[in-house]
Amino acid sequence: MKKVVIRRVVRRRPYTLSGGEGQPRISRLVDQETASRFNPSLLNLGDTSQPCEERDAVTAVFDLTGFTSFCNQVDAHLAIPRFLSEFLAWFFDNLKTGLTAKDTGKHLALWADFPAFLKFMGDGVLIIWYTDHLDERRICRIIAMLYDICARYQQEFYPRISQTIHNPPAVLRCGLARGKVFGIGGGKDFVGHCINNATRLSHLKPFSFCFPQRGFPVKEHLTADYLSLFTLVHIPVRGVGNEEPVWVLRKEMEKLSSKGNSSVFPQVTSATGNRSRG
Repeated sequence: MKKVVIRRVVRRRPYTLSGGEGQPRISRLVDQETASRFNPSLLNLGDTSQPCEERDAVTAVFDLTGFTSFCNQVDAHLAIPRFLSEFLAWFFDNLKTGLTAKDTGKHLALWADFPAFLKFMGDGVLIIWYTDHLDERRICRIIAMLYDICARYQQEFYPRISQTIHNPPAVLRCGLARGKVFGIGGGKDFVGHCINNATRLSHLKPFSFCFPQRGFPVKEHLTADYLSLFTLVHIPVRGVGNEEPVWVLRKEMEKLSSKGNSSVFPQVTSATGNRSRG
């Protein structure tokens, strides 16, 4: 009897962009060399295996209130780059001017160094100063300088930019903190509780400018004209405490109290140190 050998031949179909039944659609085929370039280096963090560099610092986080809504408008692809280019140029010019004690024409005499690190965060800016060469007076002067930038945003930049760009962010908020920061990748980026605290304070509505009492001896080193702008409140700050002493703008606290909402922040300490309850 003759044996018949049946061979089963399996033909493999080439990959297609359409995918098979029940299979996810394939959007693109990439070679291994291209795939190998998809790695953590894209984050531009340097060598993250290096030990962190610990530094004492003052951190400021600026937040453009309403930036998300601004990005959702019609023709946002045209409005966003125009706003950002004008805002960032204005912001850096004001920061440079604020740090300048004297302009000789050839040189700028700075009363404090330029920040050690700056980073655009999508809807604001992170700034870090090392405090190695900053005394308490200069640290408090940074507060005054940053307050002036926020005030000029509302008084000067916003009215001007509103004439050419529809519905730009109306308020530039700022939160500050002082403490340790940890440089990663040789200073390519930074992490630390100090940065987290400043970020939380920058979102502490309804206040637009906040900084903790801890680390900022403003009663001793902030000039009287600026000190009179602030009042001390004891409020909950996420990740820090339930009754943290935080300096806020006096006019904003008074506006909050006049609306009958003082019970939200019941303990208030004035700049002269007198505590009252709303």
